[in-house]
Amino acid sequence: MLVFNSTNAPPLIFFLTGIPGLRAGQVWISIPFCLLYVIALSGNSMILLVVLHEQSLHEPMYYFLSMLSATDLSLSLCTLSTTLGVLWFEAREINLNACIAQMFFLHGFTFMESGVLLAMAFDRFVAICDPLRYTTILTNARIAQIGVIMLIRNVAVMLPVVLFVKRLTFCSSLVLSHSYCYHVDLIQLSCTDNRINSILGLFALFSTTGFDCPCILLSYILIIRSVLSIASSEERRKAFNTCVSHISAVAIFYIPLISLSLIHRYGHSAPPFVHTIMANVFLLIPPVLNPIIYSVKTKQIRKAIIRILFQKQRQI
Repeated sequence: MLVFNSTNAPPLIFFLTGIPGLRAGQVWISIPFCLLYVIALSGNSMILLVVLHEQSLHEPMYYFLSMLSATDLSLSLCTLSTTLGVLWFEAREINLNACIAQMFFLHGFTFMESGVLLAMAFDRFVAICDPLRYTTILTNARIAQIGVIMLIRNVAVMLPVVLFVKRLTFCSSLVLSHSYCYHVDLIQLSCTDNRINSILGLFALFSTTGFDCPCILLSYILIIRSVLSIASSEERRKAFNTCVSHISAVAIFYIPLISLSLIHRYGHSAPPFVHTIMANVFLLIPPVLNPIIYSVKTKQIRKAIIRILFQKQRQI
């Protein structure tokens, strides 16, 4: 058996995987994937442009929405080159350093999205439960601090994960099971003991999404309790309506994440292409659906998009 140490030269080359068992039809399968990437990139870019351009949207809720869109945009760009490269050109080779870099940003932006959803839940909690202090609590400086704290948290949890992957020794089988580099996928190819890597990966997961999800749930329990104490049914409806978009964003992030984990754990009898398609869809669902949901459900965003589009048509 050939053994490769990741600290030695030349750099290791890994092989990405397209759609197992459907190699002949990969070009056709790439068309919907390409369409999803186009929707994700254009939709999130539009949200960022609208928030930046419209002075009326320079409020805490929309600042957090722009953070979500920037995260979704970055998450899409992380996997775009390797996924479409594999499906279109059979460009399967990726060296270890590039693989680790992709893994760092892929997991980092996933954790970042979880943190942004928590920040948005806090925004809705303050807006509904303590509206008189909303602008004094969520100042521009505090919003910037929240963004920096989320960034530091992600780097802090991902840096040890990356450094310990670099220490692994890999066997002759260097074929990954996805069209991008995934931490669990990568460490399973190691010949050496990878228990520390597994522990670090679990710690990174539980200290980010594992912490954020219960906090989001708690915030909505407090929001529901506060809303139910409002006497007017019309006011209760309005309060709940301000949360619909965020609840949808939370659902489309956490439900695919949990589903993917369950399939990896219990779906051993499922064909390999099911795992691969689910893994790719999980990464694309939030970036594709978030801008659509916020454009449809948030009147201010919808009006601002229409206004910008009409301005561009007049210029043409």
